[in-house]
Amino acid sequence: MSSLAADERMAGAGLIRRLLIRPELGSVVGAIAVFAFFSSQSAVFPSANGVANWLDPASTLGIMAVAIALLMIGGEFDLSAGVLTGTTGLVMVTLATKYGWNVWAAMLAGLVLALLIGFANGLLVVRTKLPSFIVTLGTFLMLQGLNLGVTKALTGTVQVSGLRRAEGFEGARALLAGSITVGGVDFRVAIFWWLGVTALATWVLMRSRAGNWIFAVGGNEQAARAVGVPAARTKIALFMTTAVAAWLVGSIMALRFTSVQANSGIGQEFIYIIAAVIGGCLLTGGYGSAIGASIGAVIFGMADKGIVFAGWDADWFKFFLGGMLLLATLANRVVRRYAEEVRR
Repeated sequence: MSSLAADERMAGAGLIRRLLIRPELGSVVGAIAVFAFFSSQSAVFPSANGVANWLDPASTLGIMAVAIALLMIGGEFDLSAGVLTGTTGLVMVTLATKYGWNVWAAMLAGLVLALLIGFANGLLVVRTKLPSFIVTLGTFLMLQGLNLGVTKALTGTVQVSGLRRAEGFEGARALLAGSITVGGVDFRVAIFWWLGVTALATWVLMRSRAGNWIFAVGGNEQAARAVGVPAARTKIALFMTTAVAAWLVGSIMALRFTSVQANSGIGQEFIYIIAAVIGGCLLTGGYGSAIGASIGAVIFGMADKGIVFAGWDADWFKFFLGGMLLLATLANRVVRRYAEEVRR
């Protein structure tokens, strides 16, 4: 009996240890604390309508945060992800409104462009060995200039609008930017797309060979190559995945607002990275989770709307986000050190 008791204690310790080294642990604790805090400040915040309200911004951010998390686990960054959401949205709306394309065909053209840009980013990184920070910063600046220059040349303004009148709009809007009523409360369809993306990314990371490759190239690229991991293909695929996520978010936002500004998405790339870091991703690569990135997006959504529900000045939001980033980074560092000690 005594040996059985000892085994049970060891099993309990093992479970606790496994929980402590999970990358999303800090974000889960943070999300619970943020939810409890804003619930105490506003009765609307924890209600079904309140939840639907703050899950809305979390959904589009979450789709991108998950893709960025995969890329960061693979050891790279993409600073062009934010502006690319605007680029794909502009392509779709311009083709549909100025050239009479069906919305679905215009969306497909935006997807092809996104894939080409993602492929180009990945190829430049693996072939030139330049830091992805520099490569994608260059892409960011070029896309920013193209978005503004082409939009002004075609419309005379910095905005393309009129998507509602295009053929195929209603069907595309229902699929990507509509709402679903659950229990008498309207939830944006984007929330379900976000959940699907998170589930797929989690399966890839935890259950597939590609997931092993992502962790391997992010942890030690040279060692990964030595054991046969296709490091170049893996990194290019990750950049293309980020581009597809940007296309999806850009399409959702364009269909929701029926117009796109030339400066759409600029600055959002840092929010995506912050959400991924809050969710447990390390800046050095090789560690993190898709679920953690999604929880980081939830924290963002709760803070974004919670401050409004509480009646505070919206200027406090950036202060709150910066504080969460620092706390999450410190927590991730402690967890990583603990994980390394456990592995020894």
